[in-house]
Amino acid sequence: MVVDIFIPCFIDQIYPQTAFNMVKVLEKLDLGVNYNPNQTCCGQVAFNSGFWDHAKCVGEKFIRDFSNDRYIVAPSASCVSMVRSYYPEMFHNSALHNEYKQLQKNIYEFTDFLVNIMKVKNVGASFPGVVTYHDACSALRDYGLKNEPRILLENVRSLELKEMKNTDVCCGFGGTFSVKNEPISTAMAEQKVQNALETGAEYIVSTEASCLMHLEGYIKKHRLPIKTLHIADILASNI
Repeated sequence: MVVDIFIPCFIDQIYPQTAFNMVKVLEKLDLGVNYNPNQTCCGQVAFNSGFWDHAKCVGEKFIRDFSNDRYIVAPSASCVSMVRSYYPEMFHNSALHNEYKQLQKNIYEFTDFLVNIMKVKNVGASFPGVVTYHDACSALRDYGLKNEPRILLENVRSLELKEMKNTDVCCGFGGTFSVKNEPISTAMAEQKVQNALETGAEYIVSTEASCLMHLEGYIKKHRLPIKTLHIADILASNI
């Protein structure tokens, strides 16, 4: 099987190694990986900020960049949710109606693809450390992702997964929310990091690089003894 990959903006610009690690895992499972270098953004930022015309232009390009019948795998549930849940707002009964409907069926978040399409629970990774998992808002409430990341983490050798309290509460990022409402956003990050520290975890893990970037900023500013790591980086360890 050959799959296409979509690399979201945050990962492309700030955490490119996470993209390489996702590819590493996919290739370990004997999948061919196709990357279209012309791909850009899914339009989520513009859409959430109310710039629907701009989002539609970006979305049109996205649809054409992935105009085939292969699975599309992305290391971000929020970006996949943008395509699945909000492209209908822009493209239903449009000239790209059939194309966006096909795209909706093909695109998957990375851990969902591994567990539910590839039927893989153990990728053969090894990671010595204690981690706690953060349920990102878009991943949990929009995409419906809950068990899949945990299943994969529980099967990583030498890894101990400890659940924090209020794991499903927002970290405070929320896209432009963190810019427009900085005091509230910072307080939410503080609470999330405190909950993680109480577990004794060494790492906060999530499917969302944007959440992790937000938490990482708070952690580094206050020099706290915990780090952030995308789940793709864990799953690519020692395979």
